[in-house]
Amino acid sequence: MRALVCESWRDFDALEVKEVPPPPLRPRGVRIRVEAVGVSFAVQLVVAGKYQRRPPLPFTPGTEVVGTVLEAAPDAGAPPPGTRVFAALDWGGMAEEAVADDIHVMPLPEELPAEAAVALPISYPTAAAALLWRGRLKSGQWVLVQGAGGGVGLAGLEVAHAVGARVIARAGVAKHDRLRARGAEAVLDSTQPFRAAVAEITGGAGAALVLDTLGGAAFDEGLRCLGEGGTLLTLGYAAGAIPNLAVNLLLLKNIGVAGLNWGTYLGWSPGDNRHAHAPRVRALWQQLLDWWQAGRLHPEVHAALPLERFREAMALVRDRQAVGRVVLRP
Repeated sequence: MRALVCESWRDFDALEVKEVPPPPLRPRGVRIRVEAVGVSFAVQLVVAGKYQRRPPLPFTPGTEVVGTVLEAAPDAGAPPPGTRVFAALDWGGMAEEAVADDIHVMPLPEELPAEAAVALPISYPTAAAALLWRGRLKSGQWVLVQGAGGGVGLAGLEVAHAVGARVIARAGVAKHDRLRARGAEAVLDSTQPFRAAVAEITGGAGAALVLDTLGGAAFDEGLRCLGEGGTLLTLGYAAGAIPNLAVNLLLLKNIGVAGLNWGTYLGWSPGDNRHAHAPRVRALWQQLLDWWQAGRLHPEVHAALPLERFREAMALVRDRQAVGRVVLRP
């Protein structure tokens, strides 16, 4: 099969498409013919050896796929061959075939488009788990979404809107119309200071939650946009800088900071508790599917490119040109 291969820690652009044997079918494994696989900032860190978890070399990157079940191990609780599914992987998605754990494979209703469903294994549940599990978001609360045009940011905007929250979305001007169409009540230019604007929009109350995928200076200013008792949810550092926290500000303002690592629930953290977390993970995936089928979510694909154009796909992500997800089609 054709696969994108990482033979040593390197730049994503230095990877190569090669012919390799299909991955073996392990216990409780499900073999999937990959129709679409997501491209994200995190993939760059994985292939450079800078992610918190390193796959064994050589390996194929890619953790979120949509495709068709080909076969399953005898002990797997899996949909039958021919079923359209989405799945979360440890790695291996940027290939014609991939193997996933049965607990991380979900049937995809026929009416939902495959390429857009790439956002379901990781992007949407990252945002949803942050807002609902860590932030305990309630209807009517104000949420500031940083990096709202990206995959996780756009998902956060939609999830917040789906539960009845009021969303302030911050992104580049070119993305503003789409963010309003997705339910943002107010949209701010990501090149401009925003603390005063958030205070004005919220009538001085501040945001109950800040969903931050950027880090850097946006984290510092976002922290100051919280109202009393508010929480900043830190999900990533797409702006490049990991911020330092002045904890006295938490004390003075009665606010908090909470992290959300979706990989913990998928078994990517030390201890690998994927089976313990699986019921909660699958329930959240089902909730997202239900919202999508009800028209409350609109996963969006900015570009879908052949596997050989992987460098171009990552450039769209890296340069923040994309609204929604960029996918490869092996």
